[in-house]
Amino acid sequence: MGLATLDIAVLGFYAVFIFLLAQWVSREKVGHEKNAKDYFLAGRSLPWWAIGASLIAANISAEQIIGMAGSGYAIGLAISCYEWMAALTLIIVGKYFLPIFLENQIYTMPQFLEQRYGPSVRLTLAVFWLGVYVFVNLASILWLGSIAVHAVAGVDQMYALIALGLFACAYSLFGGLKAVALTDIVQVGLLVMGGLIISYLALNQIADGQGVVAGFHQLAANVPEKFKLILTKDSPFYKDLPGISVLVGGLWVMNVSYWGFNQYIIQRALAAKSVREAQRGVVFAAFLKLLMPVIIVLPGLAAVMLIPNLPVPDQAYPELMKMLPVGLKGLVFAALVAAIVASLASKINSVATIFTLDLYAHIKTNASQHHLVAVGRIVSVVAVLIGIVVAKPLLGNFDQAFQYIQEFTGFFTPGICVIFLLGMFWARASAAGALTAAIGSAVLSLAFKIWLPELPFMDRVGVVFLLCLAGAVLVSLAAPAAIPGQIKVKLKGIDYSTTTGFNIAALVVLVVLSALYITWW
Repeated sequence: MGLATLDIAVLGFYAVFIFLLAQWVSREKVGHEKNAKDYFLAGRSLPWWAIGASLIAANISAEQIIGMAGSGYAIGLAISCYEWMAALTLIIVGKYFLPIFLENQIYTMPQFLEQRYGPSVRLTLAVFWLGVYVFVNLASILWLGSIAVHAVAGVDQMYALIALGLFACAYSLFGGLKAVALTDIVQVGLLVMGGLIISYLALNQIADGQGVVAGFHQLAANVPEKFKLILTKDSPFYKDLPGISVLVGGLWVMNVSYWGFNQYIIQRALAAKSVREAQRGVVFAAFLKLLMPVIIVLPGLAAVMLIPNLPVPDQAYPELMKMLPVGLKGLVFAALVAAIVASLASKINSVATIFTLDLYAHIKTNASQHHLVAVGRIVSVVAVLIGIVVAKPLLGNFDQAFQYIQEFTGFFTPGICVIFLLGMFWARASAAGALTAAIGSAVLSLAFKIWLPELPFMDRVGVVFLLCLAGAVLVSLAAPAAIPGQIKVKLKGIDYSTTTGFNIAALVVLVVLSALYITWW
């Protein structure tokens, strides 16, 4: 659709401002040289607001904004289950997972696995995660982000892909995680503001200028079939969101794995000043998650009335942006770019962290702190270049790239979830049991995919999780369990207590979710 000169100026101001801000917030005191803890974990000094904002910035990118708006257009409010159930998952992560990780001063998820199970499990999962982050996550964000930029601004897709990758790398390269996390409050603020603007204008237009409340009521009255959170079996989208499974089934496995054990997500909380600060951060992220459907699903719902009969649902958000006046269009587009860039920067930093600390540092054991930081920066650049090169060959032929990505990662999610949950909460879990879960997850998922293709993806994840859990327990009982003295992580005596503020926030999240599901069951 192209951008006016004022829109381009707004976008240019954002790019310059965020780049300069990243360099400023990540500067070091005179005489202090940035070490590995500074670069990869922000010196373990992140405040709660940076943790919460950065968790959301790492999570929300073009595939969520464009894709979930499109799903809102096609499926309806039910797609919000991904966001709202994540809010409750974050509370669980804050109370039960973070105390273990922070008590043990964990840098990376593979490091935890080594200290709990041994080097074989660490090496296996580190190589796996590097492959997924570069060839699936990084490549997909670059590809889908470039599609979004092309659709909204008319920029050649390959130019957009290259520009997004290089800019995300450039603004995070010097400062590492601190540059990413401390600028994410601006990125998320821009994302929220952009989403609220487009939702407000869309609802106000539905109501012919009578305001958003009138617009929302009119929307709900005209398309009541879109306001169902739990789909029935007669829904054409039941296979994507299989009814009650979004509350008690496989969605829990995917959420716990993603928010609890995913390096580019949990790394923000690992960089906290303290457990309490990390817990405040995840509470902040949980409340932002409750708000996300208003920002990224509601526009798609509004488009059902404003732009009916779209040939492709994912066109809903870009088409709504065409309605924005000059200036605001540039602001909302800057919010979209901010989401893409922030998410890219998160993946880049996590790839550098895992490669440097979990692989390179184990090979070159005498490497200096300066050398490790330099390696991390080199890996960041290489990862971006690989992502740029492979994005089109890997994803260019898929009409629904996001669904393909979900399907691929879902092959391994159940096993990863089993490995960590048993590792944290069952002392008898052994390395043999962990590897059984990892291999079994891929084999069983593929078997179900071939033999029971009609089984909803989310149900398959839940079933495979239970089977992997049973297999890991049986093998751990049969094979020699780890000798307690060989487990290098502290699992006993962990303080799981939480503050009154955390408990009240958790209760509020639970009450809000209950109200939402009761209202739109």
